Amino acid sequence: MRISLVIPTWNAGPVFQEVVDAVNALEGVVFAELVAIDSGSTDGTVEVAKRAGFEVVPIPQREFDHGATRDRGIEHTTGDFIVLLVQDATLQGADWLEKMVAPFSDPDVAGVWCRQIPRPDCQPVLDRRIRGWPGRGEVVSKKQLEGGQKLSDLKPFDQLMHSAFDNVASVVRRTVWQRFRLGPRRFGEDVYFGKRVIEAGLAIAHQGEAAVIHSHDRTAWSEGKRTFCDHRNLHGLFGLVGIATRKSLKNAVKDSTEEHVAYVKSLNLPPEKEGPALEWTKAYCKWQCWGQYLGAKAGANPPGLKGVFFRWLGKKLERGIG
Repeated sequence: MRISLVIPTWNAGPVFQEVVDAVNALEGVVFAELVAIDSGSTDGTVEVAKRAGFEVVPIPQREFDHGATRDRGIEHTTGDFIVLLVQDATLQGADWLEKMVAPFSDPDVAGVWCRQIPRPDCQPVLDRRIRGWPGRGEVVSKKQLEGGQKLSDLKPFDQLMHSAFDNVASVVRRTVWQRFRLGPRRFGEDVYFGKRVIEAGLAIAHQGEAAVIHSHDRTAWSEGKRTFCDHRNLHGLFGLVGIATRKSLKNAVKDSTEEHVAYVKSLNLPPEKEGPALEWTKAYCKWQCWGQYLGAKAGANPPGLKGVFFRWLGKKLERGIG
């Protein structure tokens, strides 16, 4: 089994050394290639990658595209399986890769993804959300359509749960990637890949026994922008609408704020931590709900002036979203 690894990079910061050290600490692994496809880093990321044995493929920052950039990285590899990793996801355990490739013993498995464990600075409500997604626990689970079933036969949320895939830390089968390339795709290239392989009758496996350390210390506003991009993508792929009306939006903000504030208070954090966490949580609930509401409307791609507005809004909000 020949395996390659691809990481898109751009000013990865100090944590990148931790990431490449974890890659090189894997036991019993000789990668066919280690490739970092870099969008113009100026902070020493390139030097860290080269010292760790990576081939660095430079691209202009303006050409970065979540799907197409990963495709370009994969084109520089020859492995039968390709590990896709982000620059701030730290592999847990020297046997991480062994666990990740195990589900490929089933020839229908097109890709495998794993659990994420938040970093210590993660906001409490995000910590809970990350640890709970996708709700399959610490076991291996597989999603595949049953004989004769079509993905479109399922409700939108069930379509998503069948197609869920995450390139924070994943492995894809090369022969499947050759059929279903990741891009061009500005956002959500992973679930776009998942949907197409599920529609083709193949399977996606979630390896709950493997994990990476990964989360972001973002502002609540930045989380809202990301939610907008997520739900624009999910409506376009599956017709998923989480919050359909202004009345539902108002209720969602109220209900989610009550729920999440109560959760943060239940943690009995020290006052100097609880206060900021509660303020962040209240803002997060507001912007997350607005992101779901407006994202679905943008994903519907309405005609006329509404469409012009949502395309303009989308370009504004997707800036800086990684």
